[in-house]
Amino acid sequence: MQHWFSDAAPFQRDPLSFFLERGGNSDQPIERLRLGMTPVWLINDAELVRDVLKASEEKIDKGRLIHKLRAIVGHSSLTISGEEHARRRQALHATFARTGAMKFVPNMTAAIRGFSAELLGKESFDAHKATSMLMLRTICIVMFGRNVLTSGDEQALLRAVKMVEDDLADEMFRLFPRTPWNARATQTKRQEAQYIFDQIVSRIRERCTPDSAVGALEALGLDTQAMRDEIITMLLAGHHTTGSAAAWILHHLAERPDLATAIANEAAEITGDDGEIDTKRMARANLSLSFVKEVLRLYPSAHWFSRDAKCDMEIGGAQIKKGDALLVVPWLYHRSERYWDNPEEFNPDRSFSGKAYLPFGAGPRACLGMGVALLELQLLALEISASFVPVSMNKGPVGLPTSSVTLMPPEIRLSLRIREPAEMLVAAE
Repeated sequence: MQHWFSDAAPFQRDPLSFFLERGGNSDQPIERLRLGMTPVWLINDAELVRDVLKASEEKIDKGRLIHKLRAIVGHSSLTISGEEHARRRQALHATFARTGAMKFVPNMTAAIRGFSAELLGKESFDAHKATSMLMLRTICIVMFGRNVLTSGDEQALLRAVKMVEDDLADEMFRLFPRTPWNARATQTKRQEAQYIFDQIVSRIRERCTPDSAVGALEALGLDTQAMRDEIITMLLAGHHTTGSAAAWILHHLAERPDLATAIANEAAEITGDDGEIDTKRMARANLSLSFVKEVLRLYPSAHWFSRDAKCDMEIGGAQIKKGDALLVVPWLYHRSERYWDNPEEFNPDRSFSGKAYLPFGAGPRACLGMGVALLELQLLALEISASFVPVSMNKGPVGLPTSSVTLMPPEIRLSLRIREPAEMLVAAE
């Protein structure tokens, strides 16, 4: 029987299967989900999505599901709108755009090589645990400058992130208030995480370089609270999303040694005589970039997000009321036979220019870190393939990810071995 909460149980049990089943089996471009007393609409037709995401803030904007995150990330670029959002976004754009981040390539590749050396002697390692630390290091180079965080800072940040990540996911679609004892436990955990963040943010502001992202925000004259909110948001969004995607990159390099060899050959073609990647040649590295884009198609870190209607309107033939929530689900569009041939198959030869490819959203509020994220992941694929061969240590298929704040990989156990020079001659034919 249909009622206000009839979709709540299957959604909370397995959001990924729920979206694929409801969206894949629907012949409606948009349909109402029954997740509470306020209407929530699932956009099934990717043709509608870009219009929704490009709409003005007066019509469609971030809403209550995003605003719930203010309890953790405060009033940052993730949760605010209007002129202040645009001002902060403009300040960060030059640093986070791919061209702006290119100046950090030598430092990022050095971090990747150091990470690889740490893993080389291990019998096996969990890909996601390893790449979470690596992506924290690389995004911190862009955010703060080189060597701003100590290893102790890194460990503390990862601990704080782990403490709040499940809380973030739970907050997004909580239908009923927490029990008093759960509320107290959650508040205690948040306070401990916030204390860690505050201590590290204070040190970051003292050490950051003017050409970093935090340097750009400092130039805006943000107060202490606003700076803290922005830094925490960048830490959570900037490393956690790429850390998840990076684990899948290592997995697919291990699963496709022929492809890894081809990427190794591509790395050799864009490497200068000094042994460093020549950023001027990176435009030629099409295979590694397509490889990364295919990983993000199958495993989009932002696998769903929401917008709220700010006025009554019609979308896809449905009458949307002011205050209704609209769900955009890249996980659904990226795995739909409506838009992709053999969507479950890993194939970097695809075209990624269609309306159904949305790993970073679209429109004026698309992910600000899109350029630097693609660069980080491409450098990882190039550097690992050039010097190492990832080897799968799993006894069977690794399975699908799970839905949290981002798309969380299952346990992926790998090892690394040195790539022999003779292997570079074995092109992927």
